[in-house]
Amino acid sequence: MIGFLVVFFPLLLLAFMLLMERVESPLRRAAVETQVEEFLETARPDEVDAFVREGFTPALERWRTRRQRLARMLPIPTRINGGKRP
Repeated sequence: MIGFLVVFFPLLLLAFMLLMERVESPLRRAAVETQVEEFLETARPDEVDAFVREGFTPALERWRTRRQRLARMLPIPTRINGGKRP
């Protein structure tokens, strides 16, 4: 009985992890696509240059940092609130 548990528990855990990966991947992709679209619409030339030189991840981090700094100073319209200032 313990032998079955030792053999089947890792297999069941692996199957669960693979199932969760399949569930999670479309959710992750949709969020990234929205961010890419917003990045390309609002990025400054230096951020686009970073995108070309360093890849998407560093450029997106630079863009997020700038957006966070600006959001602290004044509300920025986003797609979430329909492009309207609160």
